[in-house]
Amino acid sequence: MSLHPSGVLSRTTSLVPALLRSCHPEPTVAVTVFVTVLAVGAGRGAAGSVAVALAVLAGQLSIGWCNDAADAQRDLTCGRSDKPVGTGELPRRVAAAAAGTALALCVPLSLWCGAAAGAAHLGGVGAGWMYNLRLKHTVLSPLPYAVGFGSLPAFVTLGPPLSAWPPWWATTAGVLLGMGAHLSNVLPDIEDDLVTGVRGLPQRLGRPACRWLAPLVMLTAVGVLVVGPSGAVRAADRVLTAAAVIAAVAGTAVRSRARSRWPFRAAVVVAGIAVAQLLLHASDMG
Repeated sequence: MSLHPSGVLSRTTSLVPALLRSCHPEPTVAVTVFVTVLAVGAGRGAAGSVAVALAVLAGQLSIGWCNDAADAQRDLTCGRSDKPVGTGELPRRVAAAAAGTALALCVPLSLWCGAAAGAAHLGGVGAGWMYNLRLKHTVLSPLPYAVGFGSLPAFVTLGPPLSAWPPWWATTAGVLLGMGAHLSNVLPDIEDDLVTGVRGLPQRLGRPACRWLAPLVMLTAVGVLVVGPSGAVRAADRVLTAAAVIAAVAGTAVRSRARSRWPFRAAVVVAGIAVAQLLLHASDMG
């Protein structure tokens, strides 16, 4: 086997596209952008917001690669062609090494944002790893999502110059968004999960219950963000709430095929509306 530097470089370069697809790029980018915008709106400043962005990006990359490394056999069994580790395009050990490297970077990057803020973020990232390695198979599967999303407002506000706990409504909304995200993420794949022995809470509840529960949890987050912040309810809140209700009803009350993705899409839309509301109230968190 050749050990020529050009051959090693070529092999490494060829793994980059697979690594990018394996890190769960959509949620990784979405969560990073969301928390960064939240930090800017809350008053963390340019330097503080950049630090937040780097820490969140490293944490999300570590969770994504850890997930694919842990689920390699399951993805192979289910024939997941969108999973590079499951197809063999990306060696499992490479995904695991990438996850460990990203986690190692996440620690100093998180603490750079302040000791208390860093501890909150690392607790959320640790919850994501616990989900991948153990809790996704148990009735406690929503807990890591609740902890992970619920810790994000604290990560933003506990760092300087704010250095204060977030308001209750921001943390509560984060917890609800996390639980709703778990239900929405699992909803399209419940049958495949059951075949491969994954029996988290959504799989135990079943598709009919989850198709209603996912948007309902998201709608509760929307409600918290309407009544929680002080002051009069804004017109934008009223419009977004009405849109969330319409999306939830359209996706769940309308009769559809057993494995239709409409309930999943409805939950995603309602989640996006809740996130938009949280960002609108970012300045109230400081």
